[in-house]
Amino acid sequence: MADQEVAKHTKRVFNIWNNKDHGFWHKTREFLIEIIIIVFAVSLSIWLHDRSEHKHQQKEVKEFLAGLRKDLLADIIEMKDDKESYVNQGKAFSYITSANFKQASLDIDSLNKYKSWIYNTTRLQQNNGRFEGFKASGKIGAIEDKILQNDIMDLYQENIPSLLTSADGYIHWKNLLFEFGIKNRKRVSDAASNMATILLTDEAQNLCGFLANPVEILKRYEICINKMKTIVTEIENKYGIGEK
Repeated sequence: MADQEVAKHTKRVFNIWNNKDHGFWHKTREFLIEIIIIVFAVSLSIWLHDRSEHKHQQKEVKEFLAGLRKDLLADIIEMKDDKESYVNQGKAFSYITSANFKQASLDIDSLNKYKSWIYNTTRLQQNNGRFEGFKASGKIGAIEDKILQNDIMDLYQENIPSLLTSADGYIHWKNLLFEFGIKNRKRVSDAASNMATILLTDEAQNLCGFLANPVEILKRYEICINKMKTIVTEIENKYGIGEK
């Protein structure tokens, strides 16, 4: 509609200027009026287009944040489970390196109690596909709340990568322990091996010493969980998303 108005008034400008029935000043006055109308029509068209684009853009932002909130709530649940796993792994390896057990062999029943924590590995499987897709599309900057925008970027580009680096380091030490155990393991009976003895060797004790202290990982899990909770609250308060 605005384009049609611009075309109509542009045509009138040429008609006015080429009209020989009017004098110079009359033409100039009419010419300026038409120019003002054209400028106004163009400005209005641009404003309406920008407003429509902004509305569409913010709709996409809200949809993204609604989905991100669900991703974060799921990640928080997983992170709490992961954190508990690392706490139990720390307890298991603290038992193995405890000075009270520097004897010929560790207690088999106690080892069986901690068995799952000694042999499992834990690493966050984050739900980051939605964030990566939104970032790749160049739309992160459309989040108008800059505090929220910065919190999201910090979480995915600083906090979680730091956590995964710590987890990978811990898993590396655990794999070294696994390799050492496999290399030196011997069957002593149909139902038992010499693993309890292996774990008391100097090399195994050194490895277990690292594994008994997952403090850095636990701290980084806590940082991520707290940041995620903050982002969820910001989304709910700013955009009215989620249960109140």
